[in-house]
Amino acid sequence: MSSIVERNNLNPSKTAFLLCDIQERFQAAIFKFSEIVEVAKRLTIASKILNIPLIVTEQYPKGLGKTVPSLDIDHALLKIEKTKFSMYCDEIKEILEKKLVDTIVLFGVETHVCVLQTAIDFLNQGFNVHVVADASSSRTLTDRLVAIDRLKQAGCIVTTHESVLFQLIKDKNHENFKEIQKLIVTLAPDTGLVNIQSSI
Repeated sequence: MSSIVERNNLNPSKTAFLLCDIQERFQAAIFKFSEIVEVAKRLTIASKILNIPLIVTEQYPKGLGKTVPSLDIDHALLKIEKTKFSMYCDEIKEILEKKLVDTIVLFGVETHVCVLQTAIDFLNQGFNVHVVADASSSRTLTDRLVAIDRLKQAGCIVTTHESVLFQLIKDKNHENFKEIQKLIVTLAPDTGLVNIQSSI
């Protein structure tokens, strides 16, 4: 079991981004969907800049559509269609182990279903799990907030996209600092967590 310090750390060489089911048919149903997509876009672009492995899943795309086209996922290491709610599967685990990844940065929909079950499965397999609260949502704010509490109780690090990016580069002198700075120089849209920080 990782120590608290180890669980909070983000080492670029041991980290992967997992994008969970941000699909076209969810657009009308998910709370703050377009804002979540805008934040997720920053993470997918950053994964390319920082050479962080990106893994993408789509929940039953025949019915729920493909990943929204505004997200840049062409560089994804793996894209998988699924019917199981959790992203966890042997194929993803094997790829992460080959890359010596011990920490996942997880974001997507829905927070209380696929994101939650993915996080728990990866925790059970010994991975450190960081869940990006401002890039994850559910149909209702209640489900989203209760899921965030459950994720913390389970042992996840609940964070924001800016915190993740600055933890990964760590220093203004990082070779990619200016590229990352461009991503966050404009404030991210309000994803519905403003004034309820006590729940995070």
